Amino acid sequence: MDKAQRVGARDLPRPAFRLRAEERRLILLLGDLVAASIATLIALAGWAQFDWLGFTQEFIRSRAGWFVFTPIVWVALLVGLYDLHRAGSWRQTWTGVLKAAAAGAVIYLIAYFTLQGSLARRGVLYFLVFAVVFTLLWRRLYIAAFRTWGLSRRALVVGAGESGKAILRVLRSLPNAPLEVVAFVDDDPAKRDSLIEGVPVIGGNRELLSRVERDGVTDVVVAIIGPMNGEMFQVLLDAQERGVEITRMPVAYEEWLGRVPIQHLESDWILRSFVDEVQTGSLYELVRRAVDIAGALFGLALFFLVLPWAALAIALESGRPIFFAQKRLGRGGRPYPIVKLRTMRSNEEEGKGSPWPSEDDIRMTRVGWVLRRTHLDEFPQFWNVLRGEMSLVGPRPEQVELVAELEREIPFYRARLLVKPGLTGWAQVNYGKGASVEGSAEKLEYDLYYIKHRGFLLDLWIILRTIGAIIGMRGV
Repeated sequence: MDKAQRVGARDLPRPAFRLRAEERRLILLLGDLVAASIATLIALAGWAQFDWLGFTQEFIRSRAGWFVFTPIVWVALLVGLYDLHRAGSWRQTWTGVLKAAAAGAVIYLIAYFTLQGSLARRGVLYFLVFAVVFTLLWRRLYIAAFRTWGLSRRALVVGAGESGKAILRVLRSLPNAPLEVVAFVDDDPAKRDSLIEGVPVIGGNRELLSRVERDGVTDVVVAIIGPMNGEMFQVLLDAQERGVEITRMPVAYEEWLGRVPIQHLESDWILRSFVDEVQTGSLYELVRRAVDIAGALFGLALFFLVLPWAALAIALESGRPIFFAQKRLGRGGRPYPIVKLRTMRSNEEEGKGSPWPSEDDIRMTRVGWVLRRTHLDEFPQFWNVLRGEMSLVGPRPEQVELVAELEREIPFYRARLLVKPGLTGWAQVNYGKGASVEGSAEKLEYDLYYIKHRGFLLDLWIILRTIGAIIGMRGV
């Protein structure tokens, strides 16, 4: 490497650290809380100035003490925007913020009229307006900052095979990509000096360190499935000593997409991930069961409140029966019955035609469309949660007749039966329902990610996002 190249390498930006997905979500959360808190202060000042006698302790104590909860409620309404892919898209951000404001207004109007108008009106209006303004300003700043940050991180991908191509496609599909791939590194002479989707393939490990210096590389993604030769291993250690972050392809895929790359895994991955690494403690299982029981009792109480109206609507539009029963597979492949509110035109039609769910299925009734969008058709399954056949959070229970087919077509499919199925889950809030074998394969990637990483915080995150989906009528 000549002197000019060395000087150019020093001029390229090399960030000292890399923010993980959880850290970026925390930054988003803190920023939203600050924006909502500023909006709360301005709303309180405006409310006190124009509708009260001044911004005094008496005003806060007697009229506005409950306002302290508005930033928390606002963050809960924004829960869908803590998906980093949505957070990186300006269009999805501003539409999500406006939807959150609309949902907040509807919820407040329901509370206002339920409590016979004893709550404030202008104060909440002021808050919603300023919360939207300050949140959008903060989110715009976030998108600009992390787009610049992502472009400043440059990566080499070791391995120009299918796994390497897959990680390149993943990065290019992200609206706010964390890395820019500058080259592939591969020992195969047939691939050298070729282009893969516009990215050059350079030589093997001997050229890796020189390209790290020349291109200001900050990251190396290792996309080699199988054994690695000792020389490449040593070169990667040398790169790491120079401050380059080394990441295996499956780990990067999981971090960026919240999914497991089932088509690019070694054969013993399931043993290492679900036998050696994943050992949930007894405390987690005990607390999880307690939460399941409490959630099931609360859900059943809500269900019995809406059942008369839902049953009447179903009967008026399409007659009886009101309920629809089906067998599903639970933990360990054990079948159990579930009951749902009927959303199609007859029990007979539910079992005919395509087994894959579809939002525009001609068999679906108008009432059924509303029930599915709000997930009310799933509420009878709280009984299965109470019985211990299901959990609040877990992989979606699949139809018995589909499992055998999907096991033949999709690698590692049986692994989703290692845990109890759930009313909601990581796949449901990120993908929805698989509408084909290919869709079920993508949904499985989310399910395996959940099984591998499940814990208190992930369960809470899924429940909050599910509540947001129900409020926003984003069910399928």
